[in-house]
Amino acid sequence: MTFTKRIRESADSIWKASHAHPFVQELGQGTLDIGAFKYYMCQDYKYLIDYSRVMALGSVLAPDLETMSGFAAALDETLNTEMELHRNYAARLGISREELEATVPGPTTLAYSSAMLAEAQKGSLAELIAAILPCAWSYYEIGKALAEIPGALEHEQYGEWVKMYSSDEFGEIAEWLIATLDKLADGKTPEELNRIEAIFLNTSRYEYMFWDMAYKKEGWPVE
Repeated sequence: MTFTKRIRESADSIWKASHAHPFVQELGQGTLDIGAFKYYMCQDYKYLIDYSRVMALGSVLAPDLETMSGFAAALDETLNTEMELHRNYAARLGISREELEATVPGPTTLAYSSAMLAEAQKGSLAELIAAILPCAWSYYEIGKALAEIPGALEHEQYGEWVKMYSSDEFGEIAEWLIATLDKLADGKTPEELNRIEAIFLNTSRYEYMFWDMAYKKEGWPVE
């Protein structure tokens, strides 16, 4: 069993909960409250800024040009394709570019982004990948699953989202990160592998919490 298969199995109950979350299921069925989706798009846009910073740091830590190029390609896809989807959705939903950029990260967004950045800055390249892999990998899994729901890809509001995250182009990022982490895991001690797995589990938990935050439109208590 590869290392990534091992940690994916360890996180299976968390990922199943994300797949089954009402936000995800209602998005696929086209019944999601538009207010929750607007909140999600703004919060996810802010999250992706820090996600991109981690990708950029991956290029800095890369041991060779091939790995550096892989992170550069993933960064370009995030900044210029994935985030453009969010900008287009925002315009369609009546959210100005200025409003989108000025979004205040909610508690879960801030906690998730901060944890991801902290792991990327203090650890190895393998730990950096473990911090971002649940996002790329679980979104591709979810996108592929939702694409199987009749009408999901054609839905006037949410079809574009499903198309993006079920696409081969998006999946290639997840698959590259998986392959790179497996390669980096070779030769590591059991203690190091356990540390990487713990990071993967934590950011998997944050993925579930992000869906939950968006569904409830949770903000800061005093606001």
